[in-house]
Amino acid sequence: MDIIFDELIDSYLATNVGMAKNFLSKALSAHLADNISALYADDLLLSAGTGNDLLVNHNKLIRSDKIYWLDRVHNNSYENDFFDLMDRFVTHLNSTCYAGITSYEFHYSLYEKGSFYKRHLDNFKQNGTRAFSMIMYLNSEVDGGELRIYQGSEWRDITPNAGKSVFFKSNELEHEVLVTHLSRMSVTGWLKIAK
Repeated sequence: MDIIFDELIDSYLATNVGMAKNFLSKALSAHLADNISALYADDLLLSAGTGNDLLVNHNKLIRSDKIYWLDRVHNNSYENDFFDLMDRFVTHLNSTCYAGITSYEFHYSLYEKGSFYKRHLDNFKQNGTRAFSMIMYLNSEVDGGELRIYQGSEWRDITPNAGKSVFFKSNELEHEVLVTHLSRMSVTGWLKIAK
C-alpha cells in the first residue's frame, strides 16, 4: 500500500490535488457500495446540509446528496477495513510529511440522479481542524457527477470511478460536484489536526 499512498501524496505535492486510482481495492469498493445501497433501502441516509453541528442549513439548491456517518461502533467489517486502511494512510502521511493528523471523520455520500453540490470550501471559518479532504469513489458505472476542482481561474474535472481517491487541502481549493445522471456513491471525509 505504501506505493499507492506515495502516489496520492506525490501527486498532491506536484499539483495540489492528490489522486490515486486504486486506493480502495475493487472488493472493498464493492462492499462499501453495497453498504450504501442497504442503508438507502432502509431509509437510513440523511439529507446533507452545509455548516457545522451548531448551524446546519439544508438548502437543496446548494446541496442535494444524502449521507451516513461511518463509525467503528457500527461493527461493520467493511467499514472497519476502511478505517484500518485510513489508519495506515494517516501513519504514513504523518511519518513522511509531518502532517500532524490526529483524527478523521468520514461519511457515505449518495448522489441520486439529478443531485449535485454547488461550489464550496470544506473548512469551517469558526473551526480550522479540517486539514485535508479525501474522497474515495465506489461507482463501477459513471454518468456525470464529476468532481470539479477550481485552481485560480482554471478548473479540472475528475471522474468518480470506483477505487479512485482524491486528496487536497480543505482550506485551499473550492470544488463542486456536477449533476449526476446515475446514482453516485463515495466515502467522503476529512483528516483533522488538533486546535
